[in-house]
Amino acid sequence: MSVMMIFLAVIAVIVLWWMTQHRLTSKPWLEVGLMTESAGEKRLPIAPARVGLGIFLAVIGALFALLISAYFMRMAAADWWATPIPRLLWVNTAALALSSAALEWAKVEARRGRSDIMRIALLLGLATAFLFLAGQVMAWRELAAAGYVLADNPANSFFYMLTGLHGLHILGGLAVLGRTTGRAFDDRFPARRLHLSLELCAVYWHFMLFVWVVLFALFAGWANDFVDLCRQLIS
Repeated sequence: MSVMMIFLAVIAVIVLWWMTQHRLTSKPWLEVGLMTESAGEKRLPIAPARVGLGIFLAVIGALFALLISAYFMRMAAADWWATPIPRLLWVNTAALALSSAALEWAKVEARRGRSDIMRIALLLGLATAFLFLAGQVMAWRELAAAGYVLADNPANSFFYMLTGLHGLHILGGLAVLGRTTGRAFDDRFPARRLHLSLELCAVYWHFMLFVWVVLFALFAGWANDFVDLCRQLIS
């Protein structure tokens, strides 16, 4: 339970910070002219899109917090044998980090009006995200070939479930990122809407990178020492 509370607290801090940075706690109906567009453009529901993403990330964070808490409770059983970490996961982690950095780069270049560099950054983000997913599948196959199958022991089941769930969220994000990349190559698409899409994609990718780092630390055993320290501080 303490693990879940710690993870949820971190998620809450991240979401609140992001909402503060984007002024989502303000009252837009009291601010005149902030949401108006230039002549010929429609008003865009920017704040609702950001709020929706914040709520979605909070739900994802709560889901992973529950699963991580169950992981720690289940690993105390006698039938638990830790699953070895394939070295390929290091490469996958680097690929996802590079993808997250590429999206942040694309967002910055979009603000500067450098469309060509922004498109290159988006393509880099897409390519490295696909590399991450392909690497995850290869890691699964490597473990299965070594005899660490899904039903062999609870540790294997948790590994495949958590990495698979994370991969599904990355796959869903890729669909949105692919659409955003396509819009970036369409000069007719409104720049303001493109910038919003880039920002939301970048935030989502940063969050999924954070979740993956937590999972990687969990599988590698690094989180155990941290949890023990937290329990000592709480007690």
